[in-house]
Amino acid sequence: MKVFLDDVRVTPDGWVRTFWPEEVIALLKTGEVTELSLDHDLGDDEHGTGYTVLLWLEEQVAVHGMTPPAIRVHSANSAARLKMQAAIAAINRHADQRGVA
Repeated sequence: MKVFLDDVRVTPDGWVRTFWPEEVIALLKTGEVTELSLDHDLGDDEHGTGYTVLLWLEEQVAVHGMTPPAIRVHSANSAARLKMQAAIAAINRHADQRGVA
């Protein structure tokens, strides 16, 4: 399953639309997510951002051995994009160390 996290953009064909980090995390917990496309700013930073998903995912990969899906960032927030790309690199390093990426 391909999961698209965004509060405003049109969902691409073939992707499952989510609006909040907890929705993405619930889908990740099923083990059926093959790709993620994440926005950062979702309209309520106190509710979470795309980066919130990446922090959760990094812990799952590093501590619990979860295999991460392919991840991309489609956020227009340039500073947040850099932070998210650094988190993705860390996730991939953890997965590489275990030989699962």
